[in-house]
Amino acid sequence: MIEVEVEDPAWTAALPDAAAVAERAATAALGAVGGDVVVLLTGDAGVQDLNARFRDKDRPTNVLSFPAAESAAPHLGDLVLAFGVCAVEAQAQGKTLADHLAHLTVHGVLHLLGRDHEDEAEAEEMEAEERSILASLGVADPYRADAQA
Repeated sequence: MIEVEVEDPAWTAALPDAAAVAERAATAALGAVGGDVVVLLTGDAGVQDLNARFRDKDRPTNVLSFPAAESAAPHLGDLVLAFGVCAVEAQAQGKTLADHLAHLTVHGVLHLLGRDHEDEAEAEEMEAEERSILASLGVADPYRADAQA
């Protein structure tokens, strides 16, 4: 089960179907894996607070993934996305907010499933998985612009 909570109304003001976009992306990223995920669409201040408390980085970021303890199964974890950061990134990268939200949701769910990008091989594998999932949703390759830069 995917639960999407919209805490910051800026999400739905800019993207009325933001919750549906996040739910669809999270469902696609889970694939056949069972489990529950909560996605919180909030503002930059909320993400900055969480980033400072849990990662010692006192600044907002686009998405945070919080894996659940194994004892919380079937709950896999929580994702938190910051509207301002995501909106600025989408515009700077020439993407729609919907496509960027889908990408970051897929990225976050993959982290909850244990994927990582700490080294180049892991990053390439994770990006390939993201590209495949996003293509199934009709979302263009989010790394294409990076490759051309």
